[in-house]
Amino acid sequence: MSIDIVRSVAELRARVRYWRDQGLTVALVPTMGALHQGHLSLVSAALERADRVVTSVFVNPSQFGPNEDFSRYPRQEERDAELLDGAGCHLLFAPTVAEMYPDGFATTIAVGGVSEGLCGTVRPGHFAGVATVVTKLLLQALPDLAVFGEKDYQQLAVIRRFARDLDIPAVILGVPTLREADGLAMSSRNAYMTAEERAIAPWLHRALQGVADGLRAGALAADLCPKAADGLLKAGFASVDYMEVRDAASLAPADRLDRPVRILVAARLGKTRLIDNIGAVPEGA
Repeated sequence: MSIDIVRSVAELRARVRYWRDQGLTVALVPTMGALHQGHLSLVSAALERADRVVTSVFVNPSQFGPNEDFSRYPRQEERDAELLDGAGCHLLFAPTVAEMYPDGFATTIAVGGVSEGLCGTVRPGHFAGVATVVTKLLLQALPDLAVFGEKDYQQLAVIRRFARDLDIPAVILGVPTLREADGLAMSSRNAYMTAEERAIAPWLHRALQGVADGLRAGALAADLCPKAADGLLKAGFASVDYMEVRDAASLAPADRLDRPVRILVAARLGKTRLIDNIGAVPEGA
C-alpha cells in the first residue's frame, strides 16, 4: 500500500503547499470512513478535476445527537486506506478528535434556511456539527474543489450555503448517488441492517420514484407524500421521519412540478435510519 496518511493539520498543509509549489490543483473528499463504492465514486470525480486528491476520514462527534450511533459507527481505517490507495487517492487525512477539537474549542458554524426542516428538525444540532467540521476541513486543506455525495442532499445544500456566505474559495461539487442493483442508496449504515431489513430497504427508492411519477402526472405533493409514507410503513419500515418535495435549489417546500424539485425521505428500518432523495424536473426543462 502506497497511500500516505497524515494526522495533523500541519502535515496536511505542508503536503498541500508542496503540491501548490509545483502548480498542481487539489481536491478534497471529506468522509467519515467505512468507505464503499459510493465514496470511491467521489474520489473518481475528484481525480477527473484535480491533479491531487486528499480524502479525510474523521468520525465527527459534533454531528451526532445524544441518542445516535457515534460509538457504534463503523471505524476501519486500514481497509479505508487500502480502498483509497486502489482508487488512486494521493493522501489520507485521518485526524484525531483532539486534533480537530483541541482543548478550549468554542466555535460553531450555524446555517439558517436550508438547514431547517427535514433532518434539521429530526436531528437538532446535526447541521451545525457538519458545517463546523467541513468549514475546518476546507480551511485546513484549502482545496480548489471539494466533493460531496448528493445522497445527503440537505447537507450538500448547507455546505454550498456557508461556503458561499463565508467566501470560502473552493468549488463545491455534488456527485449523483451510487446505488445497489435494487436501487438502495449506498451508505455506511446499510451494514447495520439484518437480511430481512435489507430485503425491505429498496422500498425507500421505489417510494421516491412513485412520488416523482405522480408529480409528472400532475398530482400534488400534499396528496402523494402521505400515501408514499404510508406505503413504507406497510412495507415494514418502523417509522417515517419525513417524505417531502422541496425546491431543488432553496429547499423551500414545493407542491407541484413547476420547477426543478428534490423529493426527500428519511425512514427507520429496525434500528437503522435511512435517507434518500431523487430529483424531478418539469417536462422540457
